[in-house]
Amino acid sequence: MILELKGIPNPKQAEFFRSTARHTAYGGARGGGKSWAMRRKLVLLALNYPGLNALIMRRTLPELRENHVIPLLKELKGAAKYNAAERVFKFPNGSRLRLGYCDSASDVYQYQGQEYEVIGLEEATHFTEEQMQFLTTCNRTVRRDFSPRMYYTCNPGGIGHGWVKRLFIDRTYRRGERESDYRFIPARIYDNPALITADPEYLRQLENLPDELRRAYLDGDWDVLAGQFFREFSRAKHVIEPFELPSWWRRFRSIDWGYNDPCAVLWHAVDGEGRVYTYRELYLRYTRADQVAERIRRESEGEDIAYTVASPDMWQKRGAVLKANGGFEGESIAELFSLSGVPLTPADNSRIAGWQRVRSYLADAPDGEPRLKIFSCCENLIRTLPGLIFDEHDREDAAQGEDHAPESLRYALMSRPAVSAEPRRRSSPAYDPFSEEPEGKGGFLAK
Repeated sequence: MILELKGIPNPKQAEFFRSTARHTAYGGARGGGKSWAMRRKLVLLALNYPGLNALIMRRTLPELRENHVIPLLKELKGAAKYNAAERVFKFPNGSRLRLGYCDSASDVYQYQGQEYEVIGLEEATHFTEEQMQFLTTCNRTVRRDFSPRMYYTCNPGGIGHGWVKRLFIDRTYRRGERESDYRFIPARIYDNPALITADPEYLRQLENLPDELRRAYLDGDWDVLAGQFFREFSRAKHVIEPFELPSWWRRFRSIDWGYNDPCAVLWHAVDGEGRVYTYRELYLRYTRADQVAERIRRESEGEDIAYTVASPDMWQKRGAVLKANGGFEGESIAELFSLSGVPLTPADNSRIAGWQRVRSYLADAPDGEPRLKIFSCCENLIRTLPGLIFDEHDREDAAQGEDHAPESLRYALMSRPAVSAEPRRRSSPAYDPFSEEPEGKGGFLAK
């Protein structure tokens, strides 16, 4: 039996083959030989570890068929039996390589309760963070000769751009995530001489793309992405270092509620020209409403907060007590906040108008500076706002992904924050040399 694994890996692919990190991402630009490397990696693991259970994922079934099913049928002919109904290659040593997809967000739950020592996410930026996180619960084993691991191939752009960039490029980690578990191996078309030799025209196509696409697809620049919703955003223009805010600036807060998803709380201040400064954030997961409210009160201590706008779904009744008329009664999330000392106002949830309002604040005011400034300590808003992409079904809307801090910002700006009025200073009275009255008794004339 001869396994037809044609091709010699280039140095970056070989580095990918050697990686045993818990999470390894490969790519970053087009033409780096990602799909070939992913197939080879999982096939080699299946051959070297008898009884291994592996899974390759693409977002859609047509992509899965073209990128993996058809090539693997050729490459594994005579070496593994393919069960088309299950989309599984079975090796003589007992290893299995399953090919799956997640066309809709809920498709990921078909893998619930299943166990795979290796999972490969092809074009990982096409998956949501929630899908990736769910699949990590399937990445486990009881065997002692192999540690579970996940492999990712990726390009900038897509609904998952934000989480891939956070983990592998920015290397910003949350509680429970270990930096040592994540490894990124960058690869560009220049690292894949086989493709350049076989199809030099493809390189010229990438080099001739418009600037933003060229930076993303040729250079692997993760600060730009195809389909970026807010191209107006610029760290250089919109992000500033914190400073002490004048006490007379009007301050307010905004909340996009979440428990499993992040709860994003933002603090804002408005100056005398109507410019908004977002100066503080809370970004919390798995935190009860009363605990979030307590954190908000603690962070706002000593400040005069005019109001707090919040996502309208916080007013939904979530209790489980059945009333006689068939409805339910119970405290809403908004009521829990109010009972905890943080009264809320329902936000205007008009998405299209809201995103246009955000655009207007990202734009320059007459003085040449944008109407929105963000303190550098608001890391999650700065990270996720430029990561929003267009909804593929509605070009006026943003696709839903990690949009919690941008949603909170949208609520804030849709509240139509009023210009702050600087308190009038008391004028010093003028001295009247003709007055005979002593100072303080009429010897000063009012201006």
